[in-house]
Amino acid sequence: MDFALARRNMVECQLRTNKIVSPDILAALHSVPRERFVPVARKGQAYSDEHVAIGEGRWLAPAMPIMRLIQEAYPSATDNALVVGAGYGYSAAILGRLCRSVFATDDNAEFVSAMSSVLTDLAADNVVAVEAPLKAGFPKEGPYDIILLDGSVSEVPQSLFDQLAEGGRLMAIVGAPGQIGRAMLYGKRNGAVSHRELFDMSIKALPGFEKEAAFVF
Repeated sequence: MDFALARRNMVECQLRTNKIVSPDILAALHSVPRERFVPVARKGQAYSDEHVAIGEGRWLAPAMPIMRLIQEAYPSATDNALVVGAGYGYSAAILGRLCRSVFATDDNAEFVSAMSSVLTDLAADNVVAVEAPLKAGFPKEGPYDIILLDGSVSEVPQSLFDQLAEGGRLMAIVGAPGQIGRAMLYGKRNGAVSHRELFDMSIKALPGFEKEAAFVF
């Protein structure tokens, strides 16, 4: 398979036609080999506009929704970023081309090992793979100018808002499982977090972010 051609077709047909206009993001998409961030048996599916199974009930989301989230975060070369539920690390690698530093967490040791290996092979020295519980984030290297949740969630835990820098942006697709989600931009100003709804979007969920059932008398 001609992966370079598949990559070019993904950018031109899936992303440029769906409001991805940032020159820096488009350049990153052209330069990062997406086929390296899925299991070997799934390489031929890497550039489709469908979810790609990576094992253990987890998925690589289509590029378009995640890139729209990243574009709305307006990443810069001075930003410190956190990717939660990074899987094999594709979104983290893209952010690595746009930000000063990226910490990519996952709670699956095999994913973290594979991610670390690929990032090393690609000389993505500013992206660090970290094994950690998904809801915990990685406070050791915070606060973060950008936090990206690499999968949908029912709600964003306070533990992640606590790691957001002043002026920082947290990007997530929020919605109940099986329902259409909303892409959300959360920002922190003067220590308070506000949010703005961006667009409707559905992607596979990250485990462990379900809303806790409310107690009813």
